[in-house]
Amino acid sequence: MNPVLELSSSDWLSLFNHFASLSLLAVGGAITAAPEMHRYLVDETGWLSESQFTSSIALAQAAPGPNILFVALMGFHVGMNAGAGLGGGWISAGLASLGVLVCMVGIMLPSSVLCYTATRWAHQHREKLGIRAFKSGMAPIVIALLLSTAWLLTLSHNQPARDWPLYVLTALTTLVVWRTQVHLLWLIGLGALLGGLGWV
Repeated sequence: MNPVLELSSSDWLSLFNHFASLSLLAVGGAITAAPEMHRYLVDETGWLSESQFTSSIALAQAAPGPNILFVALMGFHVGMNAGAGLGGGWISAGLASLGVLVCMVGIMLPSSVLCYTATRWAHQHREKLGIRAFKSGMAPIVIALLLSTAWLLTLSHNQPARDWPLYVLTALTTLVVWRTQVHLLWLIGLGALLGGLGWV
């Protein structure tokens, strides 16, 4: 059962501020900030359940379009929980829309302004050694942040005896992506097929 929330205006402001601060820390995309989102939304505030959090990420990754849509889904769930779920009628729909707006503006606005400003400056100074070193140094940071997100999603299952085929499939997929030129969409399709057949 989904949590039922009562969010004050200061709670909505806190949600916006948290996503705005994560916007500036999400090096490599919003998905790299998922562990901190989990800590805040699930562990600290209890505004989302574990299943709402993981299903938001899974659905957004599977859907076409930008993967940042998982932030909108998290905001949607926070708003729905504040409006007593699907049975809340127009109030739930309005709060869900507010949740989407608060989270998406929070995650998009600061990083967009910073990116626009920094990109213009970096392009003007692109030949400087510091700029080239910064670009080279960001790659391992992004990889580490993505691995921490993968680790968090793996731990959410917490049933290794049952989920070992998922771990094997993940390792094989990683190996294929790393060592071959097979397009990622084929691997996503294969994973969907295996899941649909109930094999993983």
